[in-house]
Amino acid sequence: MTPLEQFLLRVEALLQRVEAVLPPAVAREPDWRLGPAFRWRKRASGGGSYLQPVAHVSSIRLEDLRHVEVQKNQIERNTRQFVQRRPANNVLLTGARGTGKSSLIKACLNRFAADGLRLIEVDKADLCELADIVDLVAGRPERFIIFCDDLSFEAGEGGYKALKVALDGSISAQSDNVLIYATSNRRHLMPERLSDNAAATHDGDGDLHPGETVEEKISLSERFGLWLSFYPFKQDDYLAIVAHWLASYGCDAAQIAAARGDALRWALQRGSRSGRVAWQFAKDHVGQLPPLEAP
Repeated sequence: MTPLEQFLLRVEALLQRVEAVLPPAVAREPDWRLGPAFRWRKRASGGGSYLQPVAHVSSIRLEDLRHVEVQKNQIERNTRQFVQRRPANNVLLTGARGTGKSSLIKACLNRFAADGLRLIEVDKADLCELADIVDLVAGRPERFIIFCDDLSFEAGEGGYKALKVALDGSISAQSDNVLIYATSNRRHLMPERLSDNAAATHDGDGDLHPGETVEEKISLSERFGLWLSFYPFKQDDYLAIVAHWLASYGCDAAQIAAARGDALRWALQRGSRSGRVAWQFAKDHVGQLPPLEAP
């Protein structure tokens, strides 16, 4: 090894020791004019995290989401309260896959972006940095929804405690311009196993008292003030959603009626009658139709 290579190795080792004692890099504010939606990203070089503007935001509207009227009305009302600087709750959306949980949150952004609503999408792996995100936006005039999609935890994951603290568990109050909206297929965000009930007890009157493991799992979901549950669609509901999407692509009533059998077979092959499956069928079906002749 040459003297130069030895010198470079010593410099690299010194830099690693210095970096270990330095505070983490402070995320810089993005250009908030670049759009209403951002993603929290880690730099590959290890130079801290940052907010990345989303170049192409989903155009889904609340009017596009069918047969979830109760859930739609509740989340729209809660979000309106938030942008109007009135009390509002963190929201947990749980239930059947493909029924519009994530789409409702994106649609709320499109409805209220002009009123100052902004969306920050955070991956589960980055939830341990929630406090940094809240500090970054705390002084802004906009209203921020931190969006955690398809959220679930296994025992011992670090983001679990960070989310609990961000929701309601810190000595500091939650910033009044930040709410957390999360979606999950699990009602309590954690796996529920038969062994969890082994520690349950009952008193002389027969009342059942959950064990500590169950209480710990419930404690996170209870920190969300508003719970919205989603269920699989009935066949008629599924077909109505298919009809909506086909109409949005320019199909007339006769074409929609003719597609009914194909739509049912599509759902049978997918093993699901969900809004997502209806939208995917509509794209596939319309894509195979002959192009319209020029007038």
